[in-house]
Amino acid sequence: MTAADFRRLALKFPETSESAHMNHPDFRVGGKIFATLDYPNKEHGMVIVPPDEQTRLIKTYPKVFAPAKGAWG
Repeated sequence: MTAADFRRLALKFPETSESAHMNHPDFRVGGKIFATLDYPNKEHGMVIVPPDEQTRLIKTYPKVFAPAKGAWG
């Protein structure tokens, strides 16, 4: 997935806006971030999901999903 694909997909959600924090583009609904692009580097994006969903995604798609280091993951 390219950065443009990620951005296009994120912006399809109703009431989503693009903003930025810490020099990373982010996507928000109701002022709350649900995805960040270029984190932890230019080849990655981050999507916030509940812990049980994160575990399922990592187990099901280990080549696509990985936990973020630190407080983000």
